[in-house]
Amino acid sequence: MTAATTPPGVHPATEPTLFERSRPGRGSARQPQAVDVDATLADLPPSLRRSRLPVLPEVAEPTLMRHFVRLSQRNHSIDSGFYPLGSCTMKYNPKVHDEIAALPAFARMHPLAPASAWQGLLELLLELQHAIAELAGLPEVTLSPAAGAHGEFTGLLLMRAWHRERVARGEVDAEPMHVLVPDTAHGTNPATVRMAGLRTHSIPTDERGGMDLDAVREACATLDIAGLMLTNPNTLGLLDEHILDIAEVVHGAGGLLYYDGANLNAIMGRTRPGDMGFDIVHVNVHKTLSTPHGGGGPGAGPVAVAQRLAHLLPRPRIVRAADGTVELDRDPAGSIGPVSRHLGNVGVLVRAWAYVVTHGRDGLRRSSELAVVNANYLLELVRDVLPPAFDRRCMHEFVVSGATVRRDSGVRALDIAKRLMDHGVHPPTMYFPLVVEEALMIEPTETETRETLDEFAAALRAVVEEAQADPATLHAAPLTTVVRRLDEARSVREPRLVAREVAADITPADAD
Repeated sequence: MTAATTPPGVHPATEPTLFERSRPGRGSARQPQAVDVDATLADLPPSLRRSRLPVLPEVAEPTLMRHFVRLSQRNHSIDSGFYPLGSCTMKYNPKVHDEIAALPAFARMHPLAPASAWQGLLELLLELQHAIAELAGLPEVTLSPAAGAHGEFTGLLLMRAWHRERVARGEVDAEPMHVLVPDTAHGTNPATVRMAGLRTHSIPTDERGGMDLDAVREACATLDIAGLMLTNPNTLGLLDEHILDIAEVVHGAGGLLYYDGANLNAIMGRTRPGDMGFDIVHVNVHKTLSTPHGGGGPGAGPVAVAQRLAHLLPRPRIVRAADGTVELDRDPAGSIGPVSRHLGNVGVLVRAWAYVVTHGRDGLRRSSELAVVNANYLLELVRDVLPPAFDRRCMHEFVVSGATVRRDSGVRALDIAKRLMDHGVHPPTMYFPLVVEEALMIEPTETETRETLDEFAAALRAVVEEAQADPATLHAAPLTTVVRRLDEARSVREPRLVAREVAADITPADAD
């Protein structure tokens, strides 16, 4: 893999803003005649109106295009290189699925149109619900949540509503408030628990990398248990060997099991969370079903539930009517209420449907098998220079420790990650899970070839060897990227909004 190159004629560190390139009279399109803003926007309240049209830079179209292309080339993406970001499942997104989602019948359908006008799209979404129900091993699904974390929040609201119903029926005297969360959990898990008004109780990791079963038993015997949040395989990339026992203990204490679908990519088609005893499952379609990932959205995080929780699901719900058509159930009876406008981010859901139907049942299973094979293959290539945190067969991802490298050379996991950028590779996840010293969390996904994995392993080995011979270089890395080593702590404490400062300097009188 080669390092990123600098666009000809422009030094990366000195790419000017469009305001700096602006020259009066230049442009790439004819501007409309001046309008009476107050008359045109009369329906807007005064607090939302501008006193004048916004000031925009005046540049020729080639200048505009080259500026944004150069900026885009500064970002690493799954379309430009390997992205082994552990737990994020940065698999390649097939472009044909973007084309399907862009079809006018999907992309231009108004969400307030009557159901009779978009039966095809509703049929598609109903098929997706059935597919997610099958992958999760649970019968009922909502497509409304707009992201994985939003799916978590929806799941916790469902958990709390279910316990409130138990209180109303007189089954328990008070609503249980504690949710068990492993100490290896994604950070969103404890945050979601608190946002839902519940309390987190952390469960330590045992010597095999799973939840400590004795600690689970003790917590369930001494606390009021609302439920448990867990992804399986966990964030160490390991299947929990005690999951059936854990489910029995939590259910015995009156709690529900919530499955964080972040790692569903490792098991889809092989086993199902519902079969492990989980009652609520959210699916990160950007990880499991290959829809666009990151960039601020949009996203989708459908949630599947056991039958006894179905009446609590958000409305509207997509259901089959008695006459065979598809309709929206908007009946709020028992529901926790809407969690997003309409049906969530439909364009993302169409991409997820396209992924399912193009792969089919056998293809989805094959995808998970390849993800596991790739991870284990890559682990074997690097384990002698960066040992695994827990020496077990991994699933779709694995965690290695750079503790020995740091003790021998002073080079940290952060330095290794930064130096990989000089090899044209996006760094793996660093310092997570927190239970592993100098952790690097690596997930190759099923979409990468053996040659790519070989190249990455060679780069990683070269960086570790360099740490012994020349640690100063790693402390200064990256050396070939557009932006060099940052002071992360200072950048958070003292942000500098450079573009706004430049615009204010150039057009101070016109800034609104």
